[in-house]
Parts: sequence; structure tokens; C-alpha cells
Amino acid sequence: MKVEELNVEGHYKEIGEALTGEQKRRGMLIYAFQQIQKEYNYLPEDTLQKLSEKLSIPLSEVYSAASFYKHFYFKPRGKNVVCVCMGTACHVRGAGKVLHKLEDEFGVKEGETTEDMSMTLETVGCVGCCGLAPVVTVNEEVVGDVGLKKINELINMVKK
Repeated sequence: MKVEELNVEGHYKEIGEALTGEQKRRGMLIYAFQQIQKEYNYLPEDTLQKLSEKLSIPLSEVYSAASFYKHFYFKPRGKNVVCVCMGTACHVRGAGKVLHKLEDEFGVKEGETTEDMSMTLETVGCVGCCGLAPVVTVNEEVVGDVGLKKINELINMVKK
């Protein structure tokens, strides 16, 4: 999405009559963040600056809103996002070994992205699939019972 194409008045249609101009502009932030991140896979600084200017909202408030939500990212992320669950059940069943294997295989540490932007490696507190522990998600697809055989399949899937 190009920030210049953001249409505040057109976005609200009939309901917009009940809102002030400031309410409409502030209400556009989350939608704009979603569209920007969809295009770039993160929220680039220069684009947030343009958004701040377009909506007449101070840049500090734009960053404050975006940083409130864990869903928005300020650094580029890889094409594949691999998350290793580190919840209790996964931890007990070997999630640490899974994480170390992925770090070694891709040459990154948790929270980093490969140089070729093919993969970002993250950890999460709990995926909610404790019966499948240890669990890894690849682009939000759940892969459970990740042992030696599955970890190699997962690595090959991410490399493709």
C-alpha cells in the first residue's frame, strides 16, 4: 500500500459521519500498519514517517501505537518465519535442542534473520499444542512432535 493512496474519508463511508476528523485519522493507524506490513513484511521507518505526515499524527504516537502490538515489526523479516515453542511441555520434550539445531543449520540466533532474507528464527512462549510437543510453526503452520526426522524435513522445507 502506498501511504499517499490512503483514503481516510472513503474508508469510513456512512459511519464516518459520527466521527471527528482526528478519530478517523487515528482509527486508520492499525489498518495502515497491516497494509504496510503486508507489502514490506515489516514497518519501514520512511513509510511510517510518510504515514505520520499523511494522517497529521506525530511520529512518536505512530511508533507508540505500532509498538504496542507484538504483531508489528520494525526490522525486515525473512520469507519464512520459523517459531520454536518454548513452553513448558515443549521445553521438557526437547525444544531447546530443536532451536539449537535450527540456529546451527541456518547460521542465525533466535530473533535473527538469515542474510538472504529466507528465514527469521523466533521463539514463542506457548503455541497451545502441548500434546504435540515439541512444536514449531513455519509461517503459522503448526508442525508437532519435532524429533530428529521431522527437524530435517522442516529444514529442507524452509530451504526450498
